[in-house]
Amino acid sequence: METKIDIKPIGFVRSKNGSFQIELNKEFKPALTNLDGFSHLQVIWWGHLYATPEHRAMLVGEKPYKTGPDKIGIFATRSPVRPNPVLITNIFVQKIDYEKGIIETPYIDAEDGTPVIDIKPYHKSERVKDCTVPDWCKHWPEWDEDTAEFNWAAEFNF
Repeated sequence: METKIDIKPIGFVRSKNGSFQIELNKEFKPALTNLDGFSHLQVIWWGHLYATPEHRAMLVGEKPYKTGPDKIGIFATRSPVRPNPVLITNIFVQKIDYEKGIIETPYIDAEDGTPVIDIKPYHKSERVKDCTVPDWCKHWPEWDEDTAEFNWAAEFNF
């Protein structure tokens, strides 16, 4: 059964000189109402750089992680290469300019001009107490705040 999905950007990632922002389209600025008090947001974005038919057809990767298996299904990765390049990132909220519709953050792993398709507040109730992961990635940081200092270059084969 074929279902049509219509997704329109609500805004775009902007990055200049080491600063990062989510800039909402004018009609979505009212959706920021009462976002005060949330320290973190989940930003759902479209991996437009990987939305080609070739990238979207790749279902198995060749050992992307140095300590991982030789082949890995795309659903076992956080790669932007996937059948539908819908990606999610947790961000820290530095400031929200409600009038301009801009959310400032110290970092987001999306390129300048990346389409943002949704924003959700991050809730503590979303944490999982007994989360398990495969042995090859057990040594990765347990908390988002620790990822900046982690040597990610030592983990990947690209």
